[in-house]
Amino acid sequence: MKIVNLFPGSYGSNCYLIEDSGEALIVDPSAAASAILRRLREDGCTPVGILLTHGHFDHIMSVDTLRQAEPDLKVCIHEADAPMLADGQKNGFSFFFRQDRSWKDADVLLIDGQEITVGGITLQVVHTPGHSPGSVCYLCESEGIMLTGDTLFADNIGRCDLWGGSYAVIRQSLKHLRDFDGGLTIYPGHGDSNKLSRALDNTMYI
Repeated sequence: MKIVNLFPGSYGSNCYLIEDSGEALIVDPSAAASAILRRLREDGCTPVGILLTHGHFDHIMSVDTLRQAEPDLKVCIHEADAPMLADGQKNGFSFFFRQDRSWKDADVLLIDGQEITVGGITLQVVHTPGHSPGSVCYLCESEGIMLTGDTLFADNIGRCDLWGGSYAVIRQSLKHLRDFDGGLTIYPGHGDSNKLSRALDNTMYI
């Protein structure tokens, strides 16, 4: 398994490719679709799905362009964030730019504990609301990694003042993340990687 970070993405967001056995999942396509597809060709990987950690605009910029280029790609988002794609108020674009921006609806609505496979590895959906109602992390226990979106950064947490956000709820999600192996390497939606335990310790007093 290889994880590739295509950064810089749109608005400083990380876009990850999870590659294994010639297949790849695209996580939070903030980078240009052309850059994503070019890297997949270089790596000899076929994209088999798009995973979203949440529905904010800076993590979904290339979703529809990728769909046009690869019509068989299925876009997956937690069911609680499904309304965000088609609503500029909810996905945050209107908040920042005072104009509407929408994307097509997701193809697959995820729930907590659901498993997704790519190549020979399996990812598990971990629902971690607070930054948004349907924010999730993607855990690959066999590889010791967790993609944490905007729930948890290396030394901070995601903002909670946009649609559906809640500081009290994200604190509960952080508490839930302490149930997992602290030695996991986290790959957040912005910034650098860290160990889960260190990242959680860095947010104790935020």
